Amino acid sequence: MRLPNFPQPLARVLRRLPALPASASLVALLNLVAWKSLKDLDWAPLRGRRFCVHLRDTGLRAYFSVSRHGFVTEVNEQADVTFTATTEDFARLALRVDDPDTLFFNRRLLIEGNTDLGLRVKNMLDAVELETVMQHLPAALSRVVANVRLKAQQREIAGAH
Repeated sequence: MRLPNFPQPLARVLRRLPALPASASLVALLNLVAWKSLKDLDWAPLRGRRFCVHLRDTGLRAYFSVSRHGFVTEVNEQADVTFTATTEDFARLALRVDDPDTLFFNRRLLIEGNTDLGLRVKNMLDAVELETVMQHLPAALSRVVANVRLKAQQREIAGAH
C-alpha cells in the first residue's frame, strides 16, 4: 500500500501550528474509534504518563495521556515517550499491513524517551486484533477500513511477485 505523499506546502503550515489542535483531534479520533476495544486493557500502570505521536512528514505532534475513561489531551508539550513515524507508516500500523516490530527494526518507527514504557504500549496495542477494533466501529467505517486493508494486502502480494 502506498499512500500519496503529504503535500509539502500544507506540511509547512501544519509545522507552525501549536500542538494543541493536533492533540485534541487525535484524542477525539482515538476515543471515538478505538477506546471501546481498548478500554479493557490494563492501563493502570500507564496512567499519569504522557505520550506523544509525532508524524514526521507533517511535523505534527499530538500529546495525550490515558485515564479510566479514555484518552486525554495534554496541553503541556512534554512526553514520557514519543512514537515517531510517517503518516503512511502509522496508517500501515493501524490497518495491520505492517507490524510494529518490522517498522521499528527498519527504523521507520522510532520510540524515544522511556523506551520500556513505549515497548509496553506497543505490545499492548499489538495484542489487540484489528477485527476487535472494527467490531466497535460504525458499519460504514468498518467496511471502508476492511476494503482499504484488503487492497493494501493485495498490493503487497502483487509487489512480492
